Amino acid sequence: MDIENMKAFVSVAELKSISAAAIKLNHLQSNMTAKIKKIETHYHQQLFIRNSKGVKLTKEGEKLYHQYKKILFVWEETENIMKKHDEKLRIGTMISVGGTQFSSALNKLYHTYPDLSVTLKTGSTEYIENQVLLGKIDVAYTIGSLNNKKISYQKVGYEELVIIGQGIDQYTRFDDYINGKNVLVLSDKCLYLTLLCHIFEDSNIQQGEIIEVGDPESLVQFALMGMGISLVSKRIADRYNIHHYLEVPSPYRYVDLYFITRLNHKFTPIEKQFIELNNSLSDIIEGM
Repeated sequence: MDIENMKAFVSVAELKSISAAAIKLNHLQSNMTAKIKKIETHYHQQLFIRNSKGVKLTKEGEKLYHQYKKILFVWEETENIMKKHDEKLRIGTMISVGGTQFSSALNKLYHTYPDLSVTLKTGSTEYIENQVLLGKIDVAYTIGSLNNKKISYQKVGYEELVIIGQGIDQYTRFDDYINGKNVLVLSDKCLYLTLLCHIFEDSNIQQGEIIEVGDPESLVQFALMGMGISLVSKRIADRYNIHHYLEVPSPYRYVDLYFITRLNHKFTPIEKQFIELNNSLSDIIEGM
């Protein structure tokens, strides 16, 4: 079984569509179908269930998918080592996430490439997108998007948002609690600030002063000591063992997560490995 057929199988499995996988890999749909048929014939098993919406892996198909992912990862690693590509990785993410979402993936890469050079930039969505456009970083994960036509966006998941602050319990009423409260944010360009301002405005609730904090840990501490309220992801609340928070009204409760690059960016083998590792290990990325 050759690498190209493995790539075809994995793409179809992840996109749940033969036509979408054909577009991604720049193949004719008939060629993609033939590759899948060849694999099924090789193993004498049905690996996909076809339906009106696309395809879905069978139980045996799931097993093969995980095996092929391992093989493709090792293949990319081998290509990078033997072809002596630059051992560098330039990535970005949000201030609220920082490097924590990447730590496991980077640890594995450093074991394979001891001389790996990593550039990590954190900031607002606007800052990260600008860094991508300026060529300072190559791949990044952002919360929300500015819909820049020079950037490629791939939705990879979502964040559930909550309000944290002092004295919240099961009887706390959302509107009464946030009324007049100061707002704690990481920066004045933070997407969370924009969302929170919309909540105040649309609910016709008075908003207090905006206080820039700068780092997530201080923001959480200041909110819990009563300096103000903050809009954060539920994941952050869980990380800091905050068990009492307010659910955000449904129109604002969820925000999309994106994987972004410059248009027509050609991924290096190390970038591909990083993306795969981060996809497997990160608790905020879904189905990349």
